[in-house]
Amino acid sequence: MLNDCDTRRLAQIALVVLLIVGSIAVLLPFVGALLFALVIWVCTWDIYRERVLPRLGGRDALGASLMVVLLVLILLVPTVFLAGALASGADRVIDLVKPYFDQGLPAEPPGWIAAIPLFGQQLVDFWHEVASSREALNTLLAQGVAPARQFLLAAGGVAANGLLQLALVLFVVFFLYRDGEVVAAALYGGARKLGGELGEGLVDKARGTVLGVMLGIVGTAAAQSSVAMIGFFIAGAPAPVLLAFATFFLSMIPVGPPLIWGGAALWLYGQGELGWAIFLALYGLLIISSIDNVVKPILMARGAGLSVLIVALGVFGGVLVFGFIGIFLGPVLLALGHMLLIRWLREESPT
Repeated sequence: MLNDCDTRRLAQIALVVLLIVGSIAVLLPFVGALLFALVIWVCTWDIYRERVLPRLGGRDALGASLMVVLLVLILLVPTVFLAGALASGADRVIDLVKPYFDQGLPAEPPGWIAAIPLFGQQLVDFWHEVASSREALNTLLAQGVAPARQFLLAAGGVAANGLLQLALVLFVVFFLYRDGEVVAAALYGGARKLGGELGEGLVDKARGTVLGVMLGIVGTAAAQSSVAMIGFFIAGAPAPVLLAFATFFLSMIPVGPPLIWGGAALWLYGQGELGWAIFLALYGLLIISSIDNVVKPILMARGAGLSVLIVALGVFGGVLVFGFIGIFLGPVLLALGHMLLIRWLREESPT
């Protein structure tokens, strides 16, 4: 039979468990934004503490505000510029396809459609079928309206959610900068209580891994966009600077850059520039994309002090499990697991 002391202890444990579960439930919808804010803070904390804050006389609130404004300029302004350019490009596409809506398709398709390997003749036959019947064209357009509307609604929802997440990230980052010393002390203090010297080592390892992954992502994006801009200028692609901006942002996803240089190559092909289209396709495949496949793992591995295999498995596995934030979480988790394994093997090995 339980005495008063045992009953009180069980009630305390139950209360703690309820508080932990409730806190997790409240924060669960914002985990991605919170983790991304923590990643930004970890990667920029030393620069802020050693270079920015001393010049401001140690005023934490002012320094945090300036850092948030800088992040807004870095993250938001290029995104708005890119969105405006995409809207302008969409207007051009509408102007291009509008005659087909008003007058129907020409009787004969462009010559390059028939030259497409394997599917060229089928596409030509389908073109003739649609061009010869206004009803068939209207049916085809009607079938494309609903998916296009759904895609635009989904894209709008993703954009709105992204802006809300970005606002939350900036809000959290402000307090991380302002109270950075307290947060860092709490992290190291908690790690020291849980694991002693090993706990502090895990925190340092996690920090180094996050810095290495960020170095690999940003460094690869900068390298890819710079090399891509040179190729766009050489091939005569439209708006090469804008395409380079898009390459920088989309390089954070595996299939992002091929969408840009592949689309530019198709545009050149449609303009009758077959040679430049082939050049840009080969340039993108052999040079632009090779940077992502070769340089990124090397930069991440060197920055984090890990093997290329651990970083590659962490990035791809993290993306599959956690989404975009998994780019950072995957390598961190594998790095910590690798550190624990090495520590355990070292302790188990005979002296």
